[in-house]
Amino acid sequence: MGIFQTISEIFATLDLSSATDFILLGGPAIWAISLLSVLALALILWKFWRLTLLGAWSGGQQTRAAVALWSEGREEQALAELDGRRSCRAVLARAAMRARRDPSLADDAAQSETERVARNLLASARSGLRPLELIATIAPLLGLLGTVLGMIAAFQALQEAGSRADPATLAGGIWAALLTTAAGMAVAIPVSMALTWFESVADRLRLEMEDAATRIFLRPVTSRVDTPLVQAAE
Repeated sequence: MGIFQTISEIFATLDLSSATDFILLGGPAIWAISLLSVLALALILWKFWRLTLLGAWSGGQQTRAAVALWSEGREEQALAELDGRRSCRAVLARAAMRARRDPSLADDAAQSETERVARNLLASARSGLRPLELIATIAPLLGLLGTVLGMIAAFQALQEAGSRADPATLAGGIWAALLTTAAGMAVAIPVSMALTWFESVADRLRLEMEDAATRIFLRPVTSRVDTPLVQAAE
């Protein structure tokens, strides 16, 4: 909180009548950073909604209960426990169980089918992370670029003024140039935090799905029946 409080205090001391003044002072780099901030916010909200649909924070208890039933040899009850469940854990466990019981699939083929479903689910869980990573990387660079260009303009003005140069004018040009660096960091910091959180959620889902699939394949099936394989969630 100390960093964000310091940044807020700095912007509070600036003599800016509106956000438009801030953008005009920063120049083209601020426009680009502003667009990145809007895009980042949209991606973060979309990613949270997408993970919610995938059941990133739900469905774990039902899946564990179904896997426990499977481990006890109660295959039908395990599949019934997963019927209608749309979370990624349940989808993978159901696919693994049905592949395991499919008489047309050998053990290697059943594992390959389960891995295919898992890859699709994990791809959905990790979708959108690359753009967030790109925004977290280029936002500070854009801010630094804007600062460098602003400093060049300020020193050019100082050179043209010659002996009549006003130090106050130079200082004003420098702090205006530094606005872009502050803006870039203000965008990159929360985006990096959100990216780290989303990656941790995806990693946790991967570990839980691997654990469920391993437990399902460890126990030999008592019977093999013709059951259609579930398709991976889009």
